[in-house]
Amino acid sequence: MSTLAHTMMTAARSTDSGLAGPGELDRYPYSDSPGTERLGLPAWENTDQELGRVGRRAAGNRGRGLHGQLVQQLGQMIVSGDLGADRPLVPEEIGQRFEVSRTVVRESLRVLEAKGLVSARPNVGTRVRPVSDWNLLDPDIIEWRAFGPQRDDQRRELSELRWTIEPLAARLAAGHGREEVQQRLGDMVEIMGHALAQGDSLTFSRADAEFHSLLIQVAGNRMLEHLSGIVSAALQVSGGPVTGCDRPTEASLLHHGRIVDALAAADGTAAETAMRQLLTVHPEVERVVPAPREH
Repeated sequence: MSTLAHTMMTAARSTDSGLAGPGELDRYPYSDSPGTERLGLPAWENTDQELGRVGRRAAGNRGRGLHGQLVQQLGQMIVSGDLGADRPLVPEEIGQRFEVSRTVVRESLRVLEAKGLVSARPNVGTRVRPVSDWNLLDPDIIEWRAFGPQRDDQRRELSELRWTIEPLAARLAAGHGREEVQQRLGDMVEIMGHALAQGDSLTFSRADAEFHSLLIQVAGNRMLEHLSGIVSAALQVSGGPVTGCDRPTEASLLHHGRIVDALAAADGTAAETAMRQLLTVHPEVERVVPAPREH
């Protein structure tokens, strides 16, 4: 299967924003900076002491080992509000709490900095940034929000974004007919059909994600292609915690097939309509957007 695009539209931040640029995290000490109160070990009381248990699911774009697990843990704590805005993060205390090296802490904070969750400034140290500064299109942040206190808002917002992105992608894809792509999309529908018949939710979800990612990539719009990570993340968090995917249904399968037929006929309007119908299959989407009008 093709590799899903995980590169999101990370907004560039200047030094005026207070966010350190590449390499700036090494220019000054973190701890005991003027005006920085110590975080203190009690602040971590509600966290899991065993980092190996904190990951909800493996994610290749987060990295592996202790570094990836610490990013996951700290990211979840920030997004859930356990570490509120402007909270100081002292690397020494983080390292002691999670029993990881200063290097692991430093690299983890760099990742969180790139996501807009923390900032590092001279004489201030590293602090949690407000929600307005987060890269909310980052797949990790999407997942953390979707399984935290903001789960309802996150899933609603994802549904709204899918309603905006995917019908347009379907329409554009109909104008870029490529036999091998249409065959691949048809293969995914066939796999989904077999998986549905066998009650195999995991295989269904993988084929579903491949279908939607490929459709966006073939639309011929590079900006839309960069947004395919949003759709991938939405598919991962839209279902229950067991399947982690869109719920397999006959209706969903039918609309996927109609999209493929519309693409084969180079009918952009039909492809767009079929995608809108697909996105209204699930109740959480129906609460957000109206059903497509009949003409």
